Amino acid sequence: MNTVYLNGDYMPMDEARISPMDRGFLFGDGIYEVVPSYDGKLVGFGPHMDRMQDGLDAIEIKLHVEHTQWRGIADELIERNGGGNLGIYFHVSRGADTQRNHAYPEGIAPTIYAFAFEIPPAPMPDKSAATCYTVSTAEDLRWKRCNIKSTALLGNVMHYQQGYAEGNSETILYNQDGELTEAAACNVYVVKNGIVATPFLDHQKLPGITRLMLLEILRRDGSIPVQERAVKLEELEDADEVWISSSSKDIAPVVEIDGKPVADGDVGDVWLAAQTLYSAHKFDF
Repeated sequence: MNTVYLNGDYMPMDEARISPMDRGFLFGDGIYEVVPSYDGKLVGFGPHMDRMQDGLDAIEIKLHVEHTQWRGIADELIERNGGGNLGIYFHVSRGADTQRNHAYPEGIAPTIYAFAFEIPPAPMPDKSAATCYTVSTAEDLRWKRCNIKSTALLGNVMHYQQGYAEGNSETILYNQDGELTEAAACNVYVVKNGIVATPFLDHQKLPGITRLMLLEILRRDGSIPVQERAVKLEELEDADEVWISSSSKDIAPVVEIDGKPVADGDVGDVWLAAQTLYSAHKFDF
C-alpha cells in the first residue's frame, strides 16, 4: 500500500511531498472522496465523483476532471497496490500560495492527491456475522455547511472522539430542535413498524453516497417503505432498529445507544432485508 498519485505522477508514499504553504494544510481548504473497491470493482464511483465536483464548485476550486480520468487514477492505484479490497482516497486542495491569506488566491494550481488503503471484505447480509455498533449521542456543534465534503473535518473528529472516549464506535448527532442530523462519519436511519426513516437532506447533513444508493435500491424494490423526514432524537429510544451507513460500512446495525440497547439489542430483520438488497445491487451505480 505504498504507491500514491500526486499531481500527475505515481510514486512511493514516502517520496510524496506537498508544500507547507498548501491551503489544504493551512486551512483545510479542499474536498475529498473515498471510494471502496472490491477485487477491482468500484462501488458508487459515478455518484462519488459527481459529489466531489459539486464540492469543488461549492468552494470555488476551479478544477473539472472527467470521470474517466478519475477512474484511470483509481484503476492504476488498484493495480500498483496489489488489488484486493481497497479504499481509494481522492483529495483536492486549492493548492500552494506564497503567503497565508484567508482570501482565495488567484493563479495557483490545485493539489491533486490519491492513495489506496486496505479495507475489510464487503459486508455480507448475515445477522450472525454483522458488525454491530454501539454509539453515543451529542448535540451537533459543527459548522453549517456539512453538505460539503470538506477536508476540514475537525468538528467531525471531535464528535467521533467523544464517542470513542466513551467506549463507542460512533456518535449520533442532533440539532438544537432535537432532530437527528447524522453521525460523525455516517448517515443515520431509524426503523419502526417496518418503515425506514432517515433525516431529509439539507446543509446540516452530508449527502452520503451509500445513503443515496440504498434509498434508490429500496424504493426500486418496493418491499421496504422509506421516509425522508425530520427524525426526532426521542425516536431512537422507541426504535425497532437503528442503522448507520457509509462507504466503508455499507449498512451497519446499531445495537446500543448511550449504554441502552436498541429494542432487544439484536440485529433486526429489516436490516437483513435491506443489506441483502444493497449487497445485490451496490455495483450497479
